Amino acid sequence: MAYNLVSLNELTEQFASLPGIGKKTAARLAFHMLTASPEKAKRFANSLINAREKIHFCSVCQALTEEELCPVCSDKKRDKSVICVVEEPMDVLAFERAREYNGLYHVLHGTISPLDGIGPDQLKIRELLKRVAEPEVEEIIIATNPSVEGEATAAYLARLLKQMSVKVSRLGFGIPIGGALEHTDEITLQRAIDGRQEI
Repeated sequence: MAYNLVSLNELTEQFASLPGIGKKTAARLAFHMLTASPEKAKRFANSLINAREKIHFCSVCQALTEEELCPVCSDKKRDKSVICVVEEPMDVLAFERAREYNGLYHVLHGTISPLDGIGPDQLKIRELLKRVAEPEVEEIIIATNPSVEGEATAAYLARLLKQMSVKVSRLGFGIPIGGALEHTDEITLQRAIDGRQEI
């Protein structure tokens, strides 16, 4: 008879379902949680449940927040004339770590990817266009990743936004092709912002 624990298998499968976690890492995480003290395991589980219940999307920029508005949208000192469009909420955190950008953000929640069945209607593009229609918005920085999908999304947005009376720019080069903003260091991000070009 094979050594098989249904609960352990289920826990391992849950860890393996997370992005970037393979089967071996998932098994190590599952064993770690099972050998941790009951208090530590409960704190971990409660933190996950608490975060899932309290965190939602900002009603303006679609970034993560615990309030109606995220800390950026509610900050009256931010430059409301510039909106930086990113793919995912983690990209906002990457820019904020650099502490050089003082404008607002808009999170698309993905990129156009026909092979994955994701078109413009599955992204937060309508919400972006509504924001761009505000008279105070003067520039949109398209900061999608330099991947095939990111470039396709940037081109699509540029076509849409050119019809509106705003300056449209793209991050300058410096972020490697195929790279992700969330893994980019602060200096490279700053150079990319400084080197943005109108498109």
